Amino acid sequence: MHIDIVFDTVCPWCFVGKRRFDRALKMRPSLHVNVQYRSFLLNPDLPPEGVDRREYLERKFGGPHQFDRIAEALLITGRGEGIEFDLNNIERTPNSANSHRLVRMAQARGCPDETVDLLFKSYFERGLDIGDVDVLLEIAEELGFEPNEAEKHLTGETDLNAVYTENARMHRLGITGVPCYIFNETRAIAGAQEPEILTRMLDMASAQETEQPTMQSNG
Repeated sequence: MHIDIVFDTVCPWCFVGKRRFDRALKMRPSLHVNVQYRSFLLNPDLPPEGVDRREYLERKFGGPHQFDRIAEALLITGRGEGIEFDLNNIERTPNSANSHRLVRMAQARGCPDETVDLLFKSYFERGLDIGDVDVLLEIAEELGFEPNEAEKHLTGETDLNAVYTENARMHRLGITGVPCYIFNETRAIAGAQEPEILTRMLDMASAQETEQPTMQSNG
């Protein structure tokens, strides 16, 4: 089964969604799943160096106090998934394009799950600026990537256009919010859904896979 996960590395609900999706997969251990992470940029117009977090919250929510009220539900939900959000420790809101480039690099090397998880932890629990190439190189080193290869990838223009092109394609598909899960390119569901809902989607996609050859042979 092929599943596209449309996400942004700076989306807290995508972090929650990943934890729930991982739990859903554990509930269906017999399924063979191929997961492809798809880039979605919540803030595509941010400068490459990102912006001051306080300035960003002021512009988007009318200030940090307004955001604190919105974030309360997120913090409670996060704890339920083993996530210790430390939003007050975040000093900059990054442009996430570079972090998506690291995910693409990891995808080619067969370790996207670990990379996405570490990016989420680095940003939301450690408060690191995951738009900063030096920070990303440290994350790459922690993941065991070859340092020179990672540096060459992230300091040049490799995959940058691909990230923005994929973001545009996801918008053209009608995706307006993340996370969004697309099963076998036929069924989709958006939001940080509970594992029980995700397993239902897995079951429906799996049933469709088993029905299709029969339908074709009868035709």
